[in-house]
Amino acid sequence: MQRAAHTAPRAWSQIVGPATTRQCLKCRASLRPSTRAYGVLPPPRDGEEKDMLDRILRVDHAGEYGANRIYAGQMAVLGRSRVGPLIQEMWDQEKKHLEKFNEILAENRVRPTALLPLWNIAGFALGASSALLGKEGAMACTVAVEESISEHYNSQIRALMEKDPERYIELLNVIKEFRDDEMEHHDTGLAHDAETVSIFYNVG
Repeated sequence: MQRAAHTAPRAWSQIVGPATTRQCLKCRASLRPSTRAYGVLPPPRDGEEKDMLDRILRVDHAGEYGANRIYAGQMAVLGRSRVGPLIQEMWDQEKKHLEKFNEILAENRVRPTALLPLWNIAGFALGASSALLGKEGAMACTVAVEESISEHYNSQIRALMEKDPERYIELLNVIKEFRDDEMEHHDTGLAHDAETVSIFYNVG
């Protein structure tokens, strides 16, 4: 029985012939998803394109870093309140955004903005101070900040679409996904009484 199992594939290849066997293997290979030779960013064509892409990455990384610090500040104040799980859920998404941009920056050897220490302190302070106003204050801050980040993302999407949407398809997919998450946070804030506090509406 074992001998028959071992000889079956050899017998099959003799029946169908080597050419047919090679053709079947080629068909199977063509069904595998194609992989690009690069990650999210294409190799820059020149210094101008590299500067543009580096600038986009720095802005987006800084925005996500700042958002993370804001949610950290809010959780420090409201983490044990009824709204804590909701803030934590949004923060978890922001952590994934930041992790992705950390990865992209490292892959492309792009230095983050030198202002990160400032965003670290200012972001946490903004988050904590908004949370001290209660759930409504925290949500108003979320709406203002997420609206600003979404506008930056939309501006980048338009610029990349005008230049070459196929060339930047991977980066566009990342930005669009994160933009949608930010807009979801924005809408969540509005659904939780953000409009009752107007102090943060001019953040952007």
